Amino acid sequence: MIMTVSITVKGKVQGVFFRQSTREKALTLGVTGLVRNEPDGSVYIIATGTQDQLDQLTAWCRRGPSRAVVTDVEVKLLDTKNFTGFTIDSRN
Repeated sequence: MIMTVSITVKGKVQGVFFRQSTREKALTLGVTGLVRNEPDGSVYIIATGTQDQLDQLTAWCRRGPSRAVVTDVEVKLLDTKNFTGFTIDSRN
């Protein structure tokens, strides 16, 4: 079953290529969605995929790229959203 979650990642997650690395991991897993930096220093992800795909993405987010220091990951189930690919939202 396809589902959508939001993932908020906190810690030292900006300025460490977290968004680009998340996009690469999502594309490898076949997950669609978006990732963006938030003004509070966190990274916000909306991801659509199977339970297994999203579990793998969430597990990866708990570590992140090598320079990241993740202190918290919050996952929330959302209404299913359809995306084309996985994009980096650079508005922030």
